[in-house]
Amino acid sequence: MCIFCKIVKKEVPASVVYEDSDIIAFKDVHPIAPVHILLIPKKHIESVDDLRDEDVSLAGKLVVAAGKIARDFDISPKGYKLLFRVGEWGGQEVPHLHLHLIGGAKLYEAIHPEEMSKEAR
Repeated sequence: MCIFCKIVKKEVPASVVYEDSDIIAFKDVHPIAPVHILLIPKKHIESVDDLRDEDVSLAGKLVVAAGKIARDFDISPKGYKLLFRVGEWGGQEVPHLHLHLIGGAKLYEAIHPEEMSKEAR
C-alpha cells in the first residue's frame, strides 16, 4: 500500500486542509512555496496515465477543489500553479495520482538544456 493510501485510511498522519467523499488534500511535507498542498483521490490511481473515462468526474473534482483551497488560503488574487507530475521524467515520486497546488510566492521554472533528452531538443 502506498503512503498516500495510508493517509486516506488515516494510518499515517497528515495536515489535512480539505476532505470530501472522493478527495483528500493535505500540506506537502517538503513544500517548495509558502502554500504547497497535495490533492489526491481516495481511489488509488497511479498517475494521469492511468486515468480512464470513468475517472473524468474525479479528475475534475481535483481541479475544482484546488481552486476552492486556493481561495481559502487567499492565494487566488496573485495566482498559483496546479501541477500533475507523471512518471520518473515528470518528477513523480509517489505512485498515486496527486495534484500539487503551489502558491503564496512568485513561481519560476527553468529547464537546463543539458538535462533534456536528445529527443526533446
